[in-house]
Amino acid sequence: MPTVSVVVPTYNRSDVLPRAIDSVLEQTYEDFELVVVDDGSDDGTLTMLDSYDDPRLRVITHGTNRGANVARNTGIEHANGEFVAFLDSDDEWHPDKLAQQLARYDSAPERCVAVYCDFQYELDGITGRLLKTAASALSLADDDRPKEGGSELSGEILADHLHSGAGSTLLVETSVARDVDGFDQNLDRFQDPDFLLRVIQEGYLGYVDRPLVTRHETGSPPAETVERADEQFIAKHGSLVHAAERDGYDVQEAHDLLLAKRYLQEGAFLDAARYVRNARLEPRHLPGVVWSAGSGLRNATSSP
Repeated sequence: MPTVSVVVPTYNRSDVLPRAIDSVLEQTYEDFELVVVDDGSDDGTLTMLDSYDDPRLRVITHGTNRGANVARNTGIEHANGEFVAFLDSDDEWHPDKLAQQLARYDSAPERCVAVYCDFQYELDGITGRLLKTAASALSLADDDRPKEGGSELSGEILADHLHSGAGSTLLVETSVARDVDGFDQNLDRFQDPDFLLRVIQEGYLGYVDRPLVTRHETGSPPAETVERADEQFIAKHGSLVHAAERDGYDVQEAHDLLLAKRYLQEGAFLDAARYVRNARLEPRHLPGVVWSAGSGLRNATSSP
């Protein structure tokens, strides 16, 4: 039995999937299996996967496209390892990612069930540089906030302070992933924080303060989709939201800001205004808001 099962869900990404697969197969920690769940691709993904000759790679297929959350859960169901780790098919790991996380798991101060790590963005052009600048500013502002712990981290996650990027960074005990019923298949967005909120109820969440994952931005769903998913997410965790707000976390204001930025990016400025007036804007938020507004202006002026 391998120690780690790496789950990579994919759908019609035969052009970038090899980058993700290679980053797993090149890990310095070698006791793993790689479970690629092809979620009904029709772009030659299976042919590309057939070109790999590595006994650690297993491919599981869905006859039809069922969504990334279902694909991740299929991977959890078929995992043979003590731990399961996730990687989105458009992202990539650094070579010592698994080794660093397993070391942190072993050295955690109490009952540890999962470990995540920092990540970095890889984006080209002016837009990429602006987003990196915004992300750096937010990271600096959040440096003094807790990044490890148990259920007490709920407020940090709900108020959008703790960004784990769980879909590509998280290593979790397989038994825990199954006990919390995996990823919520009814959520179109927020599946990562939703999964993490349930994991931290089971034990300690460790953190490796190094960017061990490179994330590649390949598009976002429409703002209306994000808005609906946000309503589902907040309603699902209503009791945790109320508790966090009693503890002084501005959960609703944080989500209003998130939605305002999504509408700004689309150039839907009237819709964005609905959320901006309720959002709590701090100096650390300005780079992200400015970048979102700039993206919206470019989209508006480039549209026919």
